[in-house]
Amino acid sequence: MKQPLITLAVVLSLLAPATVFATAETKRVCVEQVDAKTKKPKEVCKQVKVHKKLEGTKVPEKQGK
Repeated sequence: MKQPLITLAVVLSLLAPATVFATAETKRVCVEQVDAKTKKPKEVCKQVKVHKKLEGTKVPEKQGK
């Protein structure tokens, strides 16, 4: 009886860390480019990660030596 409970506890403990990490926010960035062969404009798009901007604190100045 203890064996299935221990196995279940181990499996759940291995799955828990996977749910802690959130996926990074991404946005689609597109740029117009001219095709070299046909001389026609085409749109080139990429997925870019959006980073959270953190606010820093001011570094205290040193007092006289």
